Amino acid sequence: MSGDGLSMDRDPAGVANVPHAGEPPAAQPLTDILLRPAARPSRIPQPPARPEPALVEITIDGSPVSVPAGSTILEACRAEGIDTPTLCYLENLTPVNVCRVCVVEVTGSRVLVPACSRRVEAGMEVQTDSDRVRLSRRMVMELLGSSVDLSTAPAAAGYIERYEADPERYGPPARTAAPGERDAHEAGHHHPPATDAAETVLQPVKVDNELYIRDYSKCILCYKCVEACGEDAQNTFAIAVAGRGFDARISTESAVPLPDSACVYCGNCIGVCPTGALMFKSEFEMRGAGTWDESAQTVTETICPYCGVGCVLELHVQDNTIVTVTSPLDSSVTEGHLCVKGRFGFQFVQNRGPRQG
Repeated sequence: MSGDGLSMDRDPAGVANVPHAGEPPAAQPLTDILLRPAARPSRIPQPPARPEPALVEITIDGSPVSVPAGSTILEACRAEGIDTPTLCYLENLTPVNVCRVCVVEVTGSRVLVPACSRRVEAGMEVQTDSDRVRLSRRMVMELLGSSVDLSTAPAAAGYIERYEADPERYGPPARTAAPGERDAHEAGHHHPPATDAAETVLQPVKVDNELYIRDYSKCILCYKCVEACGEDAQNTFAIAVAGRGFDARISTESAVPLPDSACVYCGNCIGVCPTGALMFKSEFEMRGAGTWDESAQTVTETICPYCGVGCVLELHVQDNTIVTVTSPLDSSVTEGHLCVKGRFGFQFVQNRGPRQG
């Protein structure tokens, strides 16, 4: 190094030339630039570790349990292996608390509370199978069973047997409504029910398109289809609840036929319906012909071929024919929901011609 500190000779290892003061820098070979290792930070920052959720101590059926704060009573019960019945609850939908079969008894609460939406609190004492709970669930199932066709709702039929409900004690069912009769009832107006029979929602099946049917004789007003058509999935808002009291029913705007409504035929309402009130037309026709057999069906999981989103499909196949399509609730892509192509666009598979060569 020179005495004035402004210039340097060649590096002792002969690796690099550093010019003297006032001299232009020597051109650096391009290969040296391209092959030079990229500068790396001495330490790669790591995201902060998520804190473990706080635990809440509660008592379920006399047994102390610890559950994460913010859990619902239903989640706590299922974590403990307690089978709490549900009809309007689904993991991928917002709880609406309308079926009331999941109610449990909480010490200090004046009324039974819905387990699907009530959050746990420290020190909470819950009874899931007390006499009061069983009586309430029995009454709910008797009212449903006396007014709704539950022939394609195995879960509901199981609850009727489990709680020894007797829907027939209300008498024989009333007559089946004429086509459009229930749709014509004005909201808020009282329509006296039959006095010598159990009032029902029995009515003709609505078949107004080639994809799915609506059999509101089987509707328990669980609101799942409304939630799936609304903010929880599709944001189409083609259907809603019309009427009040026993006249309440699922309806399109002004009760217009489905092809004239805002429906986009995604079929997400079918995917969440627990009773078969909404059903693939293919399934409806096979049931009518007596050929529907779930025990003979296989389910194959695949990816929808129509776009690049990667929705997961479950193909239900019977006699080498796709009869319905669903999507798993635990799919991180779909969470059980699909579009019209994914749910109904499988016909091209059936229409393929014989293999050539």
